[in-house]
Amino acid sequence: DASSSMYFPQDAEMNKLKFSILSAAALVNLLKRQRDAAGLSIFTDEVKFNSEARSSTKHHQLLFAQLESLLAQKPLNIKTNAAKCLNEIAETVHKRSMVIIFSDMFSNMDSAQSDELFSALQHLKYNKHEVILFHVVDKNKELDFEFENHPYRFIDMESGEEVKLHSNEVKNFYVQQMQQFETNLKLRCAQFKIDFVEADINNDFRQVLRSEERRVGKECRSRWSPYH
Repeated sequence: DASSSMYFPQDAEMNKLKFSILSAAALVNLLKRQRDAAGLSIFTDEVKFNSEARSSTKHHQLLFAQLESLLAQKPLNIKTNAAKCLNEIAETVHKRSMVIIFSDMFSNMDSAQSDELFSALQHLKYNKHEVILFHVVDKNKELDFEFENHPYRFIDMESGEEVKLHSNEVKNFYVQQMQQFETNLKLRCAQFKIDFVEADINNDFRQVLRSEERRVGKECRSRWSPYH
């Protein structure tokens, strides 16, 4: 997910997109060492890049170049349409694969959009792919709403909409809504047998990857390839 919300927090050493890029690059490198195939899809409100899963050195260099190019970009007001994009990507993954998604999922918070998204994830599961969702967030700010109690101007990075308020005026309601959103996300993932991994960018991303390396290594030994 390379939509504008993934660039939060702006001007920080680590934002959600950089966390996702480093994690994805590490997984590609792991698969490269094991001589397994890897592919890459980049999407916002449309699919920006989508490759087949291959194992050649030239192909891996292409994937790394695509990931690196995202680091230099800071697009504003670019929305997400994960359901549409995942459906499109699902049509291109023809072999049994492991599909790993890095996204904050914040464009899918109402019930209608949530249903569309999980319909797209079911599309991926239809061909018996293993689907892993990394829910990439800045937990302190986006889930726990840890702001000092003074006036702020909050700006939606995808729509540009602005609102001015004191953080404590809305904190309790906001946290309650986000807890409900995340609980629903976990339950829906469990329902469709999708592995859900909360990925907090304030933590060392390598701790998350170590568990995924064990998972990928186990699947590789079972000869589930190529991976996407």
